[in-house]
Amino acid sequence: MAEEYDLVVLGGGTGGYVAAVRASQLGLKTAIVESGKLGGTCLHKGCIPSKALLRSAEVFKQTKEADSFGIETSEPTLNFFKVQERKQSIIDTLHQGVQGLMKKGKIDVYEGFGRILGPSIFSPSAGTISVELNNGEENPMLIPKNVLVATGSSPRTLPGLDVDEQYVMTSDEALSMQELPNSIVIVGGGVIGIEWASMLADFGVEVTVLEYLDRILPTEDKEVSKEMTRLMKKKGIKIVTGAKVMPETLKKEDGIEIQAERKGENQTYTADRMLVSVGRSPNVKNIGLENTDIETENGAIKTNQYYQTKESHIYAIGDVIGGMQLAHVASHEGIIAVEHMAGENPMPMDMEQVPSCIYSNPEVSSVGLTEEQAKEQGYEVKTGKFSFKAIGKALVQGETDGFVKIVANKENDDLLGVHMVGPHVTDMISEAGLAKVLDATPWEVAHSIHPHPTLSEVMGEAALAVDGKQIHG
Repeated sequence: MAEEYDLVVLGGGTGGYVAAVRASQLGLKTAIVESGKLGGTCLHKGCIPSKALLRSAEVFKQTKEADSFGIETSEPTLNFFKVQERKQSIIDTLHQGVQGLMKKGKIDVYEGFGRILGPSIFSPSAGTISVELNNGEENPMLIPKNVLVATGSSPRTLPGLDVDEQYVMTSDEALSMQELPNSIVIVGGGVIGIEWASMLADFGVEVTVLEYLDRILPTEDKEVSKEMTRLMKKKGIKIVTGAKVMPETLKKEDGIEIQAERKGENQTYTADRMLVSVGRSPNVKNIGLENTDIETENGAIKTNQYYQTKESHIYAIGDVIGGMQLAHVASHEGIIAVEHMAGENPMPMDMEQVPSCIYSNPEVSSVGLTEEQAKEQGYEVKTGKFSFKAIGKALVQGETDGFVKIVANKENDDLLGVHMVGPHVTDMISEAGLAKVLDATPWEVAHSIHPHPTLSEVMGEAALAVDGKQIHG
């Protein structure tokens, strides 16, 4: 059987299904091929389930601290089975929502694994999609005018640290844990590693983080990284930087034991389990790239600013093209790609306008250049920094750790970057994102009236602080 489409999307994750919805809005006959569940990694193995667990950890921690708010209660008990039940309920609700969007947009969904075929009787150019259906029925052939590759990524591991689910796991397996370990070693102090470290520590797990570089969260501003190191240690997390893990030393018996080289010496670390969090690899295997002229670099598909590959009718978005591996980036890339193939002349994405978020407790968010990056690019900078300790709402909430830092161009006052660590900063970063889009100055941010008492006042004070005019500090 062969079916013709204007667009076939390989992958029904956040980028893929959003692109399909936009294509439907533009009148394109669209299909999605997804071997797992619609919503992809973000919905089922990433953003949503991990944030559901993080919220439970936050509530558990807050409940234990209720006495400081004048609320006396017995020592809370963690029912991790119910925590996982709540997580799954949220996933199921959102999954139903995505399925509803497919029906509303009249988007055909093929449950199976799609591969790109080379030129054939169906099409003079590469792009026909053969779908190996999950139910074992005969492979349908989809003949699209355009293809969008949105196959995402998978957790990377280190040679010798093979996942066995009992002792060694990635975030995929960790999300399915039925009970918490008493202790854990996390290899990698990046975004995912620190989110898990924060969550597990709040659940009462003894956590050790082994980071190869000289600081955790190495892509964030150095002052943010330093503050997060302090706050993670305050939780009781052991942070070990400059640690070169030696996989060949791994022992597994009633827990794990592993050595890491640090400052020329081998140090031994033990725990019940190990979480390997060393990044993610694009899913490019077995999808038929060899049947096309598509080029890859460091395992990721190469595209132009409109996400076209070397085959002009085949586009690629999201984690599979590398870059900022964020769900909201994949969605925006998908919209740009679809609008471009539909002749809508979309505006390319400026990566300096993309907010990034870390959902640890406290949270981290940023947009634009760090102070270090700005200086490396030749800017003469001025900065403003303001602590949550001087914000009334933060005191009311009992969450006063952290700050907001603004980096500006000293020459013309342009806003270069905003960096936050503290309570609910992942919700507040959008103001900074809008300021970047509008090319605002700190003066303009400061003169946007921030209601009192709110956490957002910290943004106005930090903007004033750029020129030493902060009121409450």
